[in-house]
Amino acid sequence: MAMIVNIDVMLAKRKMSVTALAEEIGISLTNLSLLKTGKVKGVRFATLEAICKALDCQPGDLLEYRPDAVD
Repeated sequence: MAMIVNIDVMLAKRKMSVTALAEEIGISLTNLSLLKTGKVKGVRFATLEAICKALDCQPGDLLEYRPDAVD
């Protein structure tokens, strides 16, 4: 897939765990892990907004388009 999800990068920069982020934004750890690894087909804007608010970042900090990326 050409879309790269960089949630793990932002978590490291903010020194926050996946568990803490999941609790703060109100989604399951399983769903956040699937999103973090790019194994989802889409993400709701409300979820993206909550992640950006919790990590104090922009959507472009979390998502990257790389046309040459391979699964």
